[in-house]
Amino acid sequence: MVQRQLPNPAELLELMQFKKPQLDGKKRRLDGALTIDDLRTIAKRRTPKAAFDYTDGAAEGELSLSRARQAFQDVEFHPGILKPAPDVDTSVDILGGPSALPFGIAPTGFTRLMQTEGEVAGAGAAAAAGIPFTLSTLGTTSIEGVKAANPHGRNWFQLYVMRDREISYELTRRAAAAGFDTLQFTVDTPVAGARLRDKRNGFSIPPQLTLGTIINAIPRPWWWIDFLTTPKLEFASLSTTGGTVGELLDAAMDPTISYDDLAVIRDLWPGKIVIKGVQNVEDSVRLRDAGVDGIVLSNHGGRQLDRAPIPFHLLPSVRKAVGDDFTVMIDTGIMNGADIVAAVAMGADFTLIGRAYLYGLMAGGRAGVDRTISILRTEIERTMRLLGVASLAELEPAHVTQLTRLVPVARDASEAVVR
Repeated sequence: MVQRQLPNPAELLELMQFKKPQLDGKKRRLDGALTIDDLRTIAKRRTPKAAFDYTDGAAEGELSLSRARQAFQDVEFHPGILKPAPDVDTSVDILGGPSALPFGIAPTGFTRLMQTEGEVAGAGAAAAAGIPFTLSTLGTTSIEGVKAANPHGRNWFQLYVMRDREISYELTRRAAAAGFDTLQFTVDTPVAGARLRDKRNGFSIPPQLTLGTIINAIPRPWWWIDFLTTPKLEFASLSTTGGTVGELLDAAMDPTISYDDLAVIRDLWPGKIVIKGVQNVEDSVRLRDAGVDGIVLSNHGGRQLDRAPIPFHLLPSVRKAVGDDFTVMIDTGIMNGADIVAAVAMGADFTLIGRAYLYGLMAGGRAGVDRTISILRTEIERTMRLLGVASLAELEPAHVTQLTRLVPVARDASEAVVR
């Protein structure tokens, strides 16, 4: 029989220690976000549909994005036991400089559309965390503005080759003059992908007021107050505005981009140059042999060619083909620090986060980006400890199995190809 007694008032009082309420609404909601998906939920609640869908969406059926995320979810880790790692070192040397974490902030266009602090919030958060920040050609803060926001940290610039080549050349010169140390030469956007969410939402730059956008804005007045009381939303590096995203990209990009353009930009750029948007082994080897400093395996976050290769699945083959001394980075689909650990184990030197950063930005401006970085840092450190590794250098393919749901078949349907 269980012995029962009257409650002890002193013990009851000890149990009734209520948590002090957090009166700062932004801090309260960000502190309550434990994952990047939590930040996404907050971002969706606080951001107009067209702006949120521009960030969250991808091309056509969005298969490239969903497959990239599924690839990380299908990772199986293999921890070592009796290998204590009370302290872990998450730092890495990448492209001639340090990063406190094995990820940086990827280039994103129209960033002030998501939240008015835009690239300034991203660059400031990157500076505080000791990681690189990448400014897009289609950014809404100038090269010089990002430098002011991150004067002592590592700034990278992402370059599109435009139909008017002189625009691209001048942007290259400006980024070099501002002390940006790495150029991401992007090669996967000869034309715009079919981003159907944007078309269905009537999304344009700058945003246009319609009955639908007004109705959608009613529960989100803070976004519109920020939008209407801050400087006009426009490209900081380009003069072209007005139209859908696809129309703007098609007007600016040039499908004739080639290795000749790479040679010209290489001559103009004094720092490190990496090619972003590489999607097969053959191009990886050719670019290494062409003398670039590295590549980014990327399908543009699933925003260009739907059903494109999954960068994480491609990673082991590329690493084997290019060798250990060539810089290979990866993006697309990263939503957890464990994804980053898996990528490093499978051969990536570094990773880039895009949507994860923007979800934080939409959820809480600069503080939200800080929260994104904090969540990923915690997940990276915890995963490393659970694997029994004290540094990124200790991660190796034996720590990871890439489970796959998509097995390619031979042209002869009777013969399966096992990777």
